[in-house]
Amino acid sequence: MSTKTKNAWLALAAAAVTLTPAIASAEIKIAFVNTAKLLEESPQARVAQQSLENEFLPRQRELADQQKVLQDKEEKLKRDAAVMSEADRSKAERELRDGQRDLARRFNELQEDANLRRNEEFGKVQRSLLQEVQTYARANGYDLIVSDGVLFAAPSIDVTAQVVAALKAKAPAAPAKN
Repeated sequence: MSTKTKNAWLALAAAAVTLTPAIASAEIKIAFVNTAKLLEESPQARVAQQSLENEFLPRQRELADQQKVLQDKEEKLKRDAAVMSEADRSKAERELRDGQRDLARRFNELQEDANLRRNEEFGKVQRSLLQEVQTYARANGYDLIVSDGVLFAAPSIDVTAQVVAALKAKAPAAPAKN
């Protein structure tokens, strides 16, 4: 190690030792936010959830109707199988299997689409919540706000309720239900 590098390290160490008491004596304002509670109670999350329900409800109803039709066909096949010709019974069984396969495929597509949209919407909500927490922290002079991974947080430093109140004050109007 060169003399220049040693001197730089010594200067850095001296600065750290000199600043440590100043940092230690400064009052640091710390708070905690329960992000699960924010997601549960924020109007923005409720609006996103309602929007997703409205978006996917027609497809869910359609699949429920298709499932009912298939159940009726299955009951009819069980009831009439003994008096049906072999060809008619085979055709009915094939149609039932094809319908069940189609229903399962459509249900999986619905699940994938709903999960994708849920991730998109709640990603937006999470970004909005983070921005609100940061705004709250700056406005109230916090040096640090922690969230996930906290093993203990005294109620006196939990600012979740205040952030939820700020979110509610900025809440958009709820979409109309279908």
